[in-house]
Amino acid sequence: MEKLSVDAAFDSFEETWAPRLAAELNGQALKLARLDGEFVWHAHDDADELFWVLEGGPLDVEFREEATETLGPGELLVVPAGIEHRPVARSPAKVALFEPSGTTNTGDAGGERTRDVERL
Repeated sequence: MEKLSVDAAFDSFEETWAPRLAAELNGQALKLARLDGEFVWHAHDDADELFWVLEGGPLDVEFREEATETLGPGELLVVPAGIEHRPVARSPAKVALFEPSGTTNTGDAGGERTRDVERL
C-alpha cells in the first residue's frame, strides 16, 4: 500500500497528452494526465475508457457517430470499447483516466502521439 497525493503528482510533470500511471488495481489502471488542445481520433477495441475532469477544462469528447459530450470539473464519462472518439481540451485540464492496464493512449490510431506510460 502506498499513498499518493494527486496534487503532488500533477506538480511532478507538465507534459500534455502523456498520461502518468498513478495506481493499478484489479487489472485496471488509474492514470493522471494534463490535457490541452486536440488529441487524435482513436478507439480502444477491447477497452472502455473513463474520463474524469478533476480541474480545468472544459473537455469535449467528440464522437463520429454521437453528439459531443462536454465535461467540466467533477464530471466523468465512460467511452465504451470500440467507439471512435477524440478528446479536446478547450482550456488546460487535469484529468483522471480509468482503463485496463496496458491500454495505449492512442488506441488503434498509433502514431507520433503514442506514449509509454510512466509511473508517478
